[in-house]
Amino acid sequence: MEQVTLLEQREAVKLDSNRLEELFLLLGEASAEDVVCRALEELAARLSHTERCYRELRFDDMRKSARSLIAIAEQIGMQMLANVAQDVTRCIDHGDGTALSATLSRLLRVGECSLSEIWDLQDLTI
Repeated sequence: MEQVTLLEQREAVKLDSNRLEELFLLLGEASAEDVVCRALEELAARLSHTERCYRELRFDDMRKSARSLIAIAEQIGMQMLANVAQDVTRCIDHGDGTALSATLSRLLRVGECSLSEIWDLQDLTI
């Protein structure tokens, strides 16, 4: 009898609170909250778009979408998300389909965890 082990994949994400503090100091509370909320909406849309491009084999569009994730994530202190999006672009550039599949899955996990983490902050003013 074969035994199948299901590996639970969890990503521990940590937001760069210093980056968020800088944003709030630079823009003020109301403007910074607006920037963060718009960034979160855009991240969610880009993650979905990146996955859709993968399913449709549109790798040039997928690369563009992943590159935009990097800039948005860095802006609001989601460095891990930015790093994994960079890994996705490297997989596309190297034409490594197996690594791309695994790295995209990681990007989606990290993205989901990152979005949840920042939404869980009750007070964005830190």
